[in-house]
Amino acid sequence: MNRSEIEMLLPHRGSMLLLDELSREGDEAHGVYHVRGDEFFLDGHFPGAPVVPGVILCEILAQSACVLIGKGLSENQLPMYAGLNNVRFRSPVRPGDAFETRCHITRAKHPFYFAEGRGYVGDRLCVSAEFSFAVTERG
Repeated sequence: MNRSEIEMLLPHRGSMLLLDELSREGDEAHGVYHVRGDEFFLDGHFPGAPVVPGVILCEILAQSACVLIGKGLSENQLPMYAGLNNVRFRSPVRPGDAFETRCHITRAKHPFYFAEGRGYVGDRLCVSAEFSFAVTERG
């Protein structure tokens, strides 16, 4: 999926849509975000040595995982972050990097979904996390 197709699945827009490409391969979601260097979250983080903040890396993982639950939701439903566990940051992500995600659902009991994800630059593991979502009504 390209950004236009991703917008049909995710509610994020503008600077908060943090995926350039997204695909589903079996029970795994794969996402890509190309860090350009002009993003709002790099302004001041850190001057002269910009690094993508960890919370943004976690958001990219979450947006990637939503492809796995988004197709089963009605137009009035929205998956919301419910928790993050065992987050580990292993290597920084910088401007010019293509940050790639691999996520899968580990357990589901509607309205809750539990997932694991990893984020890479090339073969280098940058972040790993377990996270959960609660499906809520828009409103």
